[in-house]
Amino acid sequence: MIVPSQSSLQLSILFFVLERTLSTMINLKRSGALSVGLLVLALCVVTFLPNRSLQAETATGPTGPTQATGPTTQEKGSRSDAQSKQDLPRVRINREGLSSEQFVARLLAEMSIEEKIGQLQQIHPEGDLLAEKVKETIATGGAGSLFFTGTEQLVHDAQRVAVEDSRLGIPLIIARDVIHGFRTVFPIPIGQASSWNPELVEQAAKVAANEASRVGIHWTFAPMVDIARDPRWGRIAESCGEDAVLASALGVAMVKGFQQPDEDGNLQGIAACPKHYVAYGRAEGGRDYNRVMVSRNELRNVYLKPFKGCIDAGAITIMSAFNTVNGVPATGHERLLREVLKDEWGFDGFVVSDWDSVKEMISHGYSADKRQAATQAMLAGLDMEMVSNCYQENLQQLVEEKTIDIAMVDDAVSRILLAKVKLGLFDKPYADTNQPELLCDAHLAVARELAQQSVVLLKNDGVLPLEKAALKKVAVIGPLADSPQDQLGTWTMDGLASDSRTSWAALQEMLHEGVQLTHTPCLQTKYREAPEEIATAVEAAKAADVVLLFVGEEEVLSGEAHSRSELSLPGSQGKLVHALAELETPVVMIVQAGRPLTIGKEIEAVDAVLYAWQQGTMAGPALADLLLGVVAPSGKLPVTFPKAVGQIPLYYNHMRTGRPSAADYTPPTLDKVKAMASSTRYSSHYIDSDPYPLFPFGFGLTYTQFEYRELEISNDSIGKDQVLVARVELKNTGNRAATEVVQLYTRDLVASTVRPVKELKQFRRVTLEPGEETIVELSLTYDSLGFYSEEEHYQVEPGKFEVSVGGSSATSLSKSFSVK
Repeated sequence: MIVPSQSSLQLSILFFVLERTLSTMINLKRSGALSVGLLVLALCVVTFLPNRSLQAETATGPTGPTQATGPTTQEKGSRSDAQSKQDLPRVRINREGLSSEQFVARLLAEMSIEEKIGQLQQIHPEGDLLAEKVKETIATGGAGSLFFTGTEQLVHDAQRVAVEDSRLGIPLIIARDVIHGFRTVFPIPIGQASSWNPELVEQAAKVAANEASRVGIHWTFAPMVDIARDPRWGRIAESCGEDAVLASALGVAMVKGFQQPDEDGNLQGIAACPKHYVAYGRAEGGRDYNRVMVSRNELRNVYLKPFKGCIDAGAITIMSAFNTVNGVPATGHERLLREVLKDEWGFDGFVVSDWDSVKEMISHGYSADKRQAATQAMLAGLDMEMVSNCYQENLQQLVEEKTIDIAMVDDAVSRILLAKVKLGLFDKPYADTNQPELLCDAHLAVARELAQQSVVLLKNDGVLPLEKAALKKVAVIGPLADSPQDQLGTWTMDGLASDSRTSWAALQEMLHEGVQLTHTPCLQTKYREAPEEIATAVEAAKAADVVLLFVGEEEVLSGEAHSRSELSLPGSQGKLVHALAELETPVVMIVQAGRPLTIGKEIEAVDAVLYAWQQGTMAGPALADLLLGVVAPSGKLPVTFPKAVGQIPLYYNHMRTGRPSAADYTPPTLDKVKAMASSTRYSSHYIDSDPYPLFPFGFGLTYTQFEYRELEISNDSIGKDQVLVARVELKNTGNRAATEVVQLYTRDLVASTVRPVKELKQFRRVTLEPGEETIVELSLTYDSLGFYSEEEHYQVEPGKFEVSVGGSSATSLSKSFSVK
């Protein structure tokens, strides 16, 4: 054990560190690490004041008491490059009396360059056992994070090596894709977004975090807050839809639920990681990983907004995207990562790449080799590399050659260490077995409620809810009524089909008395013609009082790298729908899918439609509750439904055009196309379809009717720091209690740049009993009426606005006001 003397070494260390710290302040400013540098400078002064002994310390950590030294470096912020890791002493820093930042600075000062680079590396061990090579990597400080694979025992063993066997005892941060639940699986994110219920979404994220932490996970790669306006894109299933305000509200809810911060900013849950920064959902042609071209003001006004909301809510990590943004890979985009995210927004967490995306800059043709990729990523502000090893292979040499300033590396390492401190990993690095059991009743209750609220009623010709007393025979038909894996949806790495409660099972349980149930699971092989199976289903339907038809997509048809070029029901399911619709038996169609489908003809043919998305573990009980009227539907669409693929991209808050189509436009017959009047001919439309959606953003029915009346606003103008309140009368005119999502939109009539036809600003869920009425208030702030210019300046311009309120983006009640 090396214990330095006080008299000769103390002041020399102080002046050396001061000199090295001050000499790099200019570089620190550029790297976004100025605050870290100042912290180190201040800490040096405090630590090495005269008459203060630099002594070996005793620390009690997860492995018990060990001896530790204070900072004894010969280079700024790290051990001498000439001193190998094998020659360095084993160190544990005593945290007593130190702030989190001071502790991180002390730890950073003890680290060799190799150990620093190790913190920037996430590894992905394969298999169920911890290989000797992986153990060696962890024991020598070569990894800062581990992607959870294999077993809980593997994770425990890896963490034990990091905490007990490595020189500095720095714990790993264990990561996993906990996207929409852990063992208890919730609806896919676009389904959760259909609830328009941030409070319930936060509860679900908290459940997921608690279950994950029980097995040793500290970090999830969620929420995904990419704005998605193209249903061909497979990852629309993981999104919150097309609107930045709704996505921000739900993203913030997930961050809070995952992280569960206390009053001191320490996290009681797991780290959230909003992704994919940025504009990943705008992939050209809806094809995953494709390029993104977007104007600067649209990038600010739409795609960056949810990330800013999540950062303001305290997210401590961010994941960069696979795609290029205007020709530059997001992984190496200095303007977006360092200048906007870190410098402008003040993000003090760390940025992780997506899987292999640092190395993939070579495939983009942006980097010549892994060395250049490492250089570009570090300069851009990318802190941790997932799986690929460009940093590990090249960063030390880049620092030694002064291509990369050590201050940038120190900044990245400090961010990662501080996140580990906030997560409490230096005190409790292992699995938290005090958390509730997986799949406990309380967790399943949240899953059932969120599944209920995620379903959107698109059509009801008086069939729903089913009256149990009038039912004698119910025909349950289709490939998805009893498909436990498909109902879980994409990106369910830990949910089990054996835990799923299917609709067929739930209906048997809830309709067991006096009702004959038949199940015809036809078209389970969905990609072939199956006339004999359809014929069997038709015969079952003829003898029934009602048909419950479960159709849609398998879970494998959506998600990453699962884009589709056409959006009809897969296989022969469309033929099945139309064959059953020709009968006199009422047909209720339940659609389970990972995206909006172009099923206008099928919807027109049947009597009622519930769009259920993919609802997770409790899909069956939730759907049975809705079908039988135990609860009323309250879901609203978070994305526009197109009539045809050719309309895509189609979203409610599109920009205005100089030649809009008429509100009552209908496509002409083909023999009249050439004879069309010029007033109709030269407008923005299709000649073979109208330009309007199948269902608008925000749409959703229920088992009652809501009437909106008497919209009023508190003022006819609004100025800086003022609030305008909109009030509307809402009445439940039906005979059932139900919940309505009241939505407020604005329209900027004249601006310095073309603005959307309308924009969502506020929403509120309101539950009313039959005949009950209330006044709903929604507020507008002055700042909420602004936008970013093409020069990226946020501005609120004076002028005329409209505010409208209703149950969807197709609002009818409106008032005018002005901004001063």
